[in-house]
Order: sequence, then structure tokens, then C-alpha cells
Amino acid sequence: MFVLIMILCGLPTLLLTIDFVKFLISGTRLYNNGLTRLLEVAGMLVLPLLYLWMFDDKLNDCCGDSATFSPDHKLTIYVLIAICIITYFYSAFRKDMAGPLIEVLVNSILLLGFVFNIFIAIQVGKAYWMFGNIPVGLLFIFQLAKNHKTFLKNNQFLPAETAGPVKRLAWRLLTANPLLKIPILFVVCLPVFTMIASLLLLFGQKPDAVVRAFTDTYKHGFSQLDHLCDNVQCGGHFLCSVAAGGHKAIVNPTRYGERNGSKIICNRQLLIANAFEELVQQKLPGTHKVIRHQYNKIGNVVHRHYHIFNNKFVADIVYIVMKPLELFFLLTIYAFDKKPENRIAKQYLNKKDKAILNK
Repeated sequence: MFVLIMILCGLPTLLLTIDFVKFLISGTRLYNNGLTRLLEVAGMLVLPLLYLWMFDDKLNDCCGDSATFSPDHKLTIYVLIAICIITYFYSAFRKDMAGPLIEVLVNSILLLGFVFNIFIAIQVGKAYWMFGNIPVGLLFIFQLAKNHKTFLKNNQFLPAETAGPVKRLAWRLLTANPLLKIPILFVVCLPVFTMIASLLLLFGQKPDAVVRAFTDTYKHGFSQLDHLCDNVQCGGHFLCSVAAGGHKAIVNPTRYGERNGSKIICNRQLLIANAFEELVQQKLPGTHKVIRHQYNKIGNVVHRHYHIFNNKFVADIVYIVMKPLELFFLLTIYAFDKKPENRIAKQYLNKKDKAILNK
């Protein structure tokens, strides 16, 4: 099933790439209008929305799939994507060309969409860009080329003096050589982008939201927060791990354990907490996923202020505060596990030692 999905997702990329090669050689498209429209809907609408729905997680997460765009700033990205898609389909499905000023705006947004698509491809990384970003980029190129060719065909003469200098200047830009036209359109799209960003201030977005949407993320192309995941032990108990590092007389360390190939200090509180999570994961996997996702937020806070938590006195306080939860975890394990102490004892052991206890 997964292979079939990948083939279906990759089909628009393959067909549009073949079409693009044909266009470069002959200057004409390969497919009829029906197939071209189908590829436009699939490449420009279905695949991008499918990615945003399935893979752009709601939260930054060190221990799993993380948000492609910063949760606090992704509204700006979504609005820009929507504007570029709407402009594309307006341009592709209309029957008549607009006036020179509107055409400059349309083409500048299409160019903005093409450039924006490149940045998104770098941010996405992995192989997803091959399925989503390549079709989008090729479709923007096709439409910009079509607009240029159609405008030249339908607007062969410079507007009269009564049309005004701005309209005449727009006509000159639209009929210019593409090597001159594209850089100027790129300059034009900057104030368009600024205007969109200004309107989004009304919805709580910040002036630098488009940049921070890319940088305030984990494990993606432009991510600048990867350092926050350096000491996060995925699958571990952040607070109990901190607590186990307190003064021996208080936290009572019992032995060393192994987590993700690293040696850690274990006390009974940490072992009970991990045994409780293991039990919940086995009995209620859906509930466990929600709890773990929320608990990872605490882990991010712990790591962000690690200079505070990496202190024995602070660890002692955390250990004491966690005592009521430790009791709750222990009672739950004894209520629902036939061999509760075995479950507790095997936490953070290597595979060989766990196999001995499981016999």
C-alpha cells in the first residue's frame, strides 16, 4: 500500500518533468487540456495540502516528527501558500488577459510562489520535495511562460498617452525580454509580500513571522532550534531523570542504567515512572501517545533551562515534588500488572539482562 501511494504521489512529478523537457525542446506542451488540468490540480493543490495535513505537525518535537513550520508563525506561511495557489488557478483558468497593472501583480505573485517553493523544498528536506515541490515549481514556470507569450500576442502596441505613465510602464515590463523582466518582477513582488505580511499583523503574526516560521523549528532545512534537542533523552522521563541526579542521601540512586546507548543514574522513582509509561503504552497506546507528546513539552522546558535543573539542590526539590506521582504510578502498576516488581526491575537494562528477567 505504501509503495502504491508513493507511485501515485510521484506520478505528477514524472509526467510534468517529461512535459517540461518537451517544452524546453519545442516550446509547446505535451499533453491535452484535460490531462494538463488534472496535473495542475494534483500538483498545485492535492499534493501540497496532503503534505501539510499529514506531515506538518502541530508542535515542535525533539523526539518525533516535528512541525515543518513554526506553530506560532505558520499562519503566515499558509496564507502565502493560499495566495500563490489562488493566483495560479486564476491565471490558468481565466479566458481573457487582465490589464497591464493587474498582469504585473499576477506575474509577481507567481514568481513569488516559485521562489517561495524553493525555500519550502529546502525546509522540507528528505525526499518529500521530489513529490510536492518539483510539480509546483514546474507549474509556476509553465504559467509564467504562458502569461508572457499570451500578453505579447494580445498586446502588441504600446497604450496611448492617455492611458497614463504607470500603465505604459507596466506594458513595457510585461513585453520586455524575460532576462530583464524576471529580476524586475522579483523586485515588484517584495512590496507585495510586505503588504501581505502587514495585513497579517492584524491576526497576531509578527513582522518577521515568515523567517521565524522556517527557523523556529527542529530538524528541518532552516531550523535554528536543533540545539534544544541536544540533551533531550527521547522516551525518557525528564523530571525523574533530573530528580535522580540529586544528593544521594535524598534521591537514593540504586544502580546505573542504559538509555539510547548512554549510561544514566537510576533511582527507584525513575524506574517506577518508566515502568508506568511502559504499562500505559501497552494497555492504552492512543492515550500514551497523547501523554508522551504533552510530556515532551516539559522536556523542552527542562532542556531550555538546563543550567537551572542541572543542580543537586534543584534535583532534590524535583524528587520530593514528584513523590505523590511516584506513589500513583506504583499503585497503578501493582493494580494492573501480574509481576509489578519484575516490570520495575527491568527498566533501563540492556537487552541481554531484560531477556533474563522476562523468562
